[in-house]
Amino acid sequence: MGDKKYSINKVGFPDPLSSESHKETKTFGLEVQKAIEGEWFRRYQGDCKYYGNRAEHHRLRLYARGEQPISKYKNEIAINGDLSHINLDWTPIPIIPKFVDIIVNGMEDRLYSIKATSVDKVASDSRNKYITEMEKDMLAKEMLMQAKNELGVDAFVNDPKTLPRNNEELEVHMRLNYKQGIEIAEEEAIKVIFEDNDYDDIKKRITYDSAVLGVGFGKHDYNSSKGIVTEYVDPSNMVYSYTESPYFEDCYYFGEVKKVPISQLKNYNPNLTNEELEIISNNSSDWDNYHNISRGGDDNFDDHTVNLLFFNYKTNKELVWKKRKNKRGGSTVTKKESDWNPPTEKLRGSERISRNIDVWYDGISVLGTDIILRWELLENMVRPKSSTNKALPNYIACAPRNYNGTIESQVRRMIPFGDAIQLTHLKLQQVVQRVVPDGVFIDADGLNEVNLGDGNAYNPKKALELYFQTGSVVGRSQTSEGEFNHGKIPIQELSHNSGGNKIQSLITVYNYNLQMIRDVTGINEARDASMPDSRTLVGVQKLAALNSNTATRHILNAGVYITKKLAEALSYRISDALEDPIHREKFIQSLGRANVSILDDMKDLHLHDFGIYIELSPDAEEAATLEGNIQQSLAKDQIYLEDAIDVRQIDNLKLANQLLKIRRKSKLEEDMAKNQHLSQTQTQSAIAATQAKLQASMKEIEAKALAQIQIDTNLKQLEAQNTEHEAKVKETLMIKEFELNMIIRGQDAVITKNKEEEKEDRKDERTRIQATQQSKQIKQREVNGKPINFESNEDSLDGFNLSEFEPS
Repeated sequence: MGDKKYSINKVGFPDPLSSESHKETKTFGLEVQKAIEGEWFRRYQGDCKYYGNRAEHHRLRLYARGEQPISKYKNEIAINGDLSHINLDWTPIPIIPKFVDIIVNGMEDRLYSIKATSVDKVASDSRNKYITEMEKDMLAKEMLMQAKNELGVDAFVNDPKTLPRNNEELEVHMRLNYKQGIEIAEEEAIKVIFEDNDYDDIKKRITYDSAVLGVGFGKHDYNSSKGIVTEYVDPSNMVYSYTESPYFEDCYYFGEVKKVPISQLKNYNPNLTNEELEIISNNSSDWDNYHNISRGGDDNFDDHTVNLLFFNYKTNKELVWKKRKNKRGGSTVTKKESDWNPPTEKLRGSERISRNIDVWYDGISVLGTDIILRWELLENMVRPKSSTNKALPNYIACAPRNYNGTIESQVRRMIPFGDAIQLTHLKLQQVVQRVVPDGVFIDADGLNEVNLGDGNAYNPKKALELYFQTGSVVGRSQTSEGEFNHGKIPIQELSHNSGGNKIQSLITVYNYNLQMIRDVTGINEARDASMPDSRTLVGVQKLAALNSNTATRHILNAGVYITKKLAEALSYRISDALEDPIHREKFIQSLGRANVSILDDMKDLHLHDFGIYIELSPDAEEAATLEGNIQQSLAKDQIYLEDAIDVRQIDNLKLANQLLKIRRKSKLEEDMAKNQHLSQTQTQSAIAATQAKLQASMKEIEAKALAQIQIDTNLKQLEAQNTEHEAKVKETLMIKEFELNMIIRGQDAVITKNKEEEKEDRKDERTRIQATQQSKQIKQREVNGKPINFESNEDSLDGFNLSEFEPS
């Protein structure tokens, strides 16, 4: 450049409506590079956006390491710049590094898994078919089970033991148990690529940058020798278009500045001449001088290095096809250049079809020169199949606290209070240095008045030895003249408290600034490894830790976002790699070590389109809450131990709780069914017992009835027989009676006849007796004789004498 003063001017970006042929030229790429230079590297009022941003990042990183410059502290302590009377330890206190480590390390233990869901039509149709078959089995389960049990025909498409019972269980089943082979292949492929590129280390650096700088960058690319790669990108080296989005999705250019040796420039452009290399070397020093960058130093290659800008620029590209009808009524489509227009006169019936798509150009330029090492359409652009007009950049970024282009970080919030803590620490050193230790006052006149009596003088040395060894001191209340001795206590302790209040005040200021760091970052005592208050309840401490995690959740989300976007980009790149016949088999075989069974699925991977999402493992608090729910459910016998094991194996906390609810509900329904079955069994047993008892009673009654019937029958038979016999007996008796009656009647007739005859005879006798008596009465009246005794003199009736029956 000679003595010509180097300068950078602000210029605009080239016309995006330029022809495709112009966009492909290095002239267009140089215009883009100059526009980026004017925006990021132009010095305005002594400042440069790129190097100012880089210096700010350097400052934040020094604070995050506890290595910030101490000059500002010396200026605060010094008097007119003089530090000759001060002897302090200027080493910065690593307070800010402690909080940075708490944030970063607390997030690095969060395990995650990458989930891929195929969203293309083939996979969606397969998934819908599976759901339909599952729903059919669910609806017809009872009928199919009956057919299986009674007819021996198994018409189930799915295992009836694992069939969901409702839509909620079906949803959980699909998320937990249903996985297409192509989705497993995709997940394994992304996992292997991340492992090959040591993405866990990359992720740690991105998380650290998000906490310290407030922004993290990652990069994905396809290298012909290495294949698909992921890289960490230092935000200090990045340039990008203005954006207010925390996800940088509206940026139309990204750039990365790298300092490389001049000898490696031909690796990027083998056609460079020695003259061009000489120009680059000369302009490199002018670039450093323009930005006040010192050369030399400890880097032996600094004088032979140049700053290269690796940049991607997004523009649109018009795809043009010629559509012409053929003789058969159909049409043919032929791809044409973007500036092609159908000549209406010669080719009638031809039609121009066009479509605009996003494309990224890849460029490498030497900063400070007009030399473009590379400018070409980016190979293997990441383009989602669901939106083929959109292309993703190679850089993925996230700044969760981005506003108007200004990025806020946790370290930036802590710096004012970290500086105050450092100054307080230095002030404490000063106060401690000036604190005077406690001493003693010795009254020499009082010692002179003391006589030990042994002839030895009571000098200050002996007095101090006696005082420090025994705590006692010898004195005299009177002088040798007998007067009052004002020095009767020759040794008195001197207590100094000049620095105590100052030290306590400085400690209070120290604790205040420490608490302010906790307040502005949200990292409270429950999380920053401080000793919590013993009076604080455990639940309150856990809640405080959870709130602290919530305060820094945006940093975790930033890392998850970058991981998710990188996984999506890798998913698209895998499809592109499989379409390349050169790398296809090599790529498939490199993935084969993960799972041989996925090789067949991998061969069709490029035909599918996937949705990628990140599944975070629960943190300690979430895991403890879930475990508490599990233990409570186990204690109440609401789930089985196998259910608890299944729930613990799920990383998705929401899904784990959902499964826990389903298993609890299932266990409740199962217990209700068991209780109902037990109740039914008991009822059936009771009914059976009752029925048996009733049957026994019925049998007993029947037996009794039969016996009674038999008895009654026998009785009736006996009665009939008795009746018949009685009839016969009666008949016989009647005959006998008749015969007897006839006999009796005959005898009665005889008796009656005899009686009548006897009666007549007696009548005749009485008549005769009466006549006799009357005759005698007449004779007695006639003779007036004695009374006549008409009784028989012979006690006999009709000559029958009764005296013969008297006892002898």
